[in-house]
Amino acid sequence: MPEHSENAASNIMDNIVDAIADNLPKQKSVRFEDGSISDQAKRLFGGQKSVHHVLGAGKSADVLLWRNKKISSSVLAVATAVWVFFEWLDYHFLTIACFVLVLGMVVQFAWSTFAGMLNGPPSKVPRVELPDELFANIGSAIGTQVNKFLSTLQDVSCGRDLKNFLLVIAGFFAAAIIGSWCNLLTVIYIGFVCAHTLPVLYEKNQEKLDEFLYNTLGLLQNQYQKLDKGVLGKVPKGIIKLKKSD
Repeated sequence: MPEHSENAASNIMDNIVDAIADNLPKQKSVRFEDGSISDQAKRLFGGQKSVHHVLGAGKSADVLLWRNKKISSSVLAVATAVWVFFEWLDYHFLTIACFVLVLGMVVQFAWSTFAGMLNGPPSKVPRVELPDELFANIGSAIGTQVNKFLSTLQDVSCGRDLKNFLLVIAGFFAAAIIGSWCNLLTVIYIGFVCAHTLPVLYEKNQEKLDEFLYNTLGLLQNQYQKLDKGVLGKVPKGIIKLKKSD
């Protein structure tokens, strides 16, 4: 079943890319540099690095690219179950935590009770203990990522790069709009599903998607050149001047 669904998703992506690519006008004048379109598109996406290398080339990259289908499908199934419990069934975290603890206590109570009733050896229920290093590592990892995120925002704010500054502001506004449509859990789940589907689909259709994106960028560049020649180029320069202080 996972292979069938994966092939179906891949075929749908192929059909979408082919349909959009056929409708794009062929721009002969679009040339960023010499070389084939596939080579130029690869340079647009980080040179000759593979998708696995871009994602970190670790266990997380293996999960996102479905190197082990059992692990990847299990992770996605657990995330889907969590989202269904909290979003569709309207459970709360405290309710789920209490149910899990009650179930664990019932199993341990039955284990220790019925083992003595059946004239078996005294039951030794294994102790569940989480190592302190686990919480220390989780806290350290979260703190590192938060500090890196805040440092990036400060670099963008103080870097005097208006383009990056406006892109980040637009991203926050887009996130705020999406947040008004659905709650944080749904946004995280959508991002989780995209992270587990888009990289593997891109890896299997890399040449077609690179060519499609390259043609799209070329089309946008031509449209901008027409706008620049037709509208922006006719705007008189130097109308607004800053007055120099005496």
